[in-house]
Amino acid sequence: MRTNRLAAAAVLATALAAAGCGASEPTQPAPAAQPQSSAPAAPAAPVKLTYWTWAPNMDKIVKVWNDKNPDIQVTVSKQAGGDDAAAKFLTAAKAGNPPQLVQAEYQHLPSFVAADAVADLSAQAAPVKGEFSEGLWRLVTLGTEGVYGVPQDSGPMMLYYRKDLFEKYGIEVPKTWDDYAAAARKVREQDKNVFLGTFSSKDPGSFAGLSQQAGGQWWSIAGEAWKVAINDQATTKVADYWGKLVDEGAIDDMPYFTPEWNKALNDGKLLTWPSAVWAPGVLEANAPKAKGKWAAAPLPQWSAGENASGFWGGSAVAVSAKATPDEKAGAAAFISWLNTDPEAVQLLVKEAFIYPASTKGTQSLTTPPAYFDTQADFWQQAAQAAATARGFTFGPNVNAAYTAYKDAFDKALANKSSFTGALKTMQDATVADMQKSGFTVAQ
Repeated sequence: MRTNRLAAAAVLATALAAAGCGASEPTQPAPAAQPQSSAPAAPAAPVKLTYWTWAPNMDKIVKVWNDKNPDIQVTVSKQAGGDDAAAKFLTAAKAGNPPQLVQAEYQHLPSFVAADAVADLSAQAAPVKGEFSEGLWRLVTLGTEGVYGVPQDSGPMMLYYRKDLFEKYGIEVPKTWDDYAAAARKVREQDKNVFLGTFSSKDPGSFAGLSQQAGGQWWSIAGEAWKVAINDQATTKVADYWGKLVDEGAIDDMPYFTPEWNKALNDGKLLTWPSAVWAPGVLEANAPKAKGKWAAAPLPQWSAGENASGFWGGSAVAVSAKATPDEKAGAAAFISWLNTDPEAVQLLVKEAFIYPASTKGTQSLTTPPAYFDTQADFWQQAAQAAATARGFTFGPNVNAAYTAYKDAFDKALANKSSFTGALKTMQDATVADMQKSGFTVAQ
């Protein structure tokens, strides 16, 4: 989903810059409320580091570091992002000439670890662990101890809904997924041209986030082997739920980010979107007529009284396994500053237009995105979602799993067959790919 978020960069620039600013200057937290983070040890000798990143304006942020740290100089190398960036880094690592620092989407980190391309930062990152939620830290942790990056941005999920049309159709914001299903049926009873929501067979990242919320754990490590459980009980519950709603016609099955989907949003024919914190930029770009009519709320819960979310998107900064000890120490110091220091985090918001991963960073945002200017508590809602998002360990072949998702769920929609069966197909394809690639898979 990095491509979709960057496509709306101009909109996100306005939203996040406003969120991190008062009138025109960054909102600076009071020193007593936001103390400086503990920092990893500095290198014994001066080092020069190269940082591969797709975040915009990172050179401006890095300059602030370089001006203050003459012995740890960082050079930014702008990359395209997404799967291509991950493949390029793995190629460079195999060739023996990777950058010392790389921005990596969370789902790509395990493949970097499996290729011995990134360093374990357990000791170096320990001082800043407390700056992040448990769910986010889980996204950079493999096994019981290995830590392979410092979180930079995140995509906690919320429910976006058309508040004016909820009032028109007499439905309340659903607190549980049972409530959501009931509301979907009620809308269809009143207007056959309108759907409460849709299921997208093209967006496995969204499905993964919903599985995280339900407690799914798709991959884990058992000793020296990987365990794959994409069709675990929690994820099967999610698949079965959406499959039944699609089968009975209570929700649509149009994919996200298509012209058809954009038009439905803009015309008020689609009333909700379970999405991530970056959704305002997408909505403003694709549904401009509905500005001020959308609102954000917590994701519906599987049981009343629960409070959990999941992640859709986000990235960390990792250190190359080829880095020398001094380079590793310098890199750890830099990425800890970049992602936890109050000044640096404000710059990430203002210049790079990202939703910061650090807890203090999320709490520092105030002014809501322009598209949601009638919802004063937008960032408070986002911070709550970030704090309660569960996350899970990604495996070393996420691309294969995501491709299997698209193939299996496309066929399920076309054949009107079971979503639970599609999930088993995804599970089997993922296991087969791992075994073919030489991974030991526990049964």
